[in-house]
Amino acid sequence: MPQIEQVAATYASQLFWLLVTFGLAFLIVGRGMVPKIQSTMDSRDNQVAADLKAAQAARAEADADEAKWRADENAARERARSTLAAAKEEATRATEARLAASDADHAARIEAAEARIAAASGAAAAEIETVAADAARDIVARLSGANVTEDEARGAVKAVLHG
Repeated sequence: MPQIEQVAATYASQLFWLLVTFGLAFLIVGRGMVPKIQSTMDSRDNQVAADLKAAQAARAEADADEAKWRADENAARERARSTLAAAKEEATRATEARLAASDADHAARIEAAEARIAAASGAAAAEIETVAADAARDIVARLSGANVTEDEARGAVKAVLHG
């Protein structure tokens, strides 16, 4: 049968061209394109890994910088607190010194005023005694006509005023 003989020839030819086509496809794609794509992918993977490493290193450095900054900030705050406390203490001492000086000045003024008042009170009492003694002498002289000496009148006034 001639059809059967043609099948073997037809299939052999088709198999040959199939092998040639796939061989060329393998050579072009498998040996030419795939290695280039694979090297590009490997390069990209290496670049991503390097970028991740650099990012991790940058993060570690940033964390270290932040920790240093926080330590510096805490130290600065502590210095500010101590400076503020020292300033408050100095202001308190200065205020207390001014108050003490002012109290001493007021005490001296009060003491001087009390001394003036005591002197004025003593002078007024002495003058009252003198006026009272003169008035008593005049009253006794007018009422009884008796002459009383100034010393007697003063003694009588002192006895009445001072008990």
